[in-house]
Amino acid sequence: MLARAAAPAILSLFAFLSLAHAGNQTIPASAEGQIEFNTPSGNIGCIYTPKGGTSTYQPQDGGPELSCSRVEPSYVTVILGPNGPATLIKNPGEHGCCSDVAKLAYGNSWSKGPFTCQSSTKGLTCTGNNGHSFFVSKAKVNVK
Repeated sequence: MLARAAAPAILSLFAFLSLAHAGNQTIPASAEGQIEFNTPSGNIGCIYTPKGGTSTYQPQDGGPELSCSRVEPSYVTVILGPNGPATLIKNPGEHGCCSDVAKLAYGNSWSKGPFTCQSSTKGLTCTGNNGHSFFVSKAKVNVK
């Protein structure tokens, strides 16, 4: 009887310890300041481009910019800049996602410039300091 009563407390402790190990994950930047990461499933990949862009890519509004693509069930790209809401591109034309780069572990977050992303088994949520955000998963894509 005591073991049955203690089970919820033990489960809560394990859930707390799992969250305690979750944290901010550092992902190194390329020489030009871009940062690439995927979710552990490999279905979602993101590229952060710093303000001013790179020698080969200039964000439309000068940056910084966060661009995330989802492969399945249909290829889409979501772009979040420093101003305004995220943009959903349902047919981006190119299919460059998801190379063998760093994985943003489930339960971890990543932050750079005005952006923060949180990875979970349900999907990826990214938010800008301007309050705009997006959520990407295999099941759906929401932009705000």
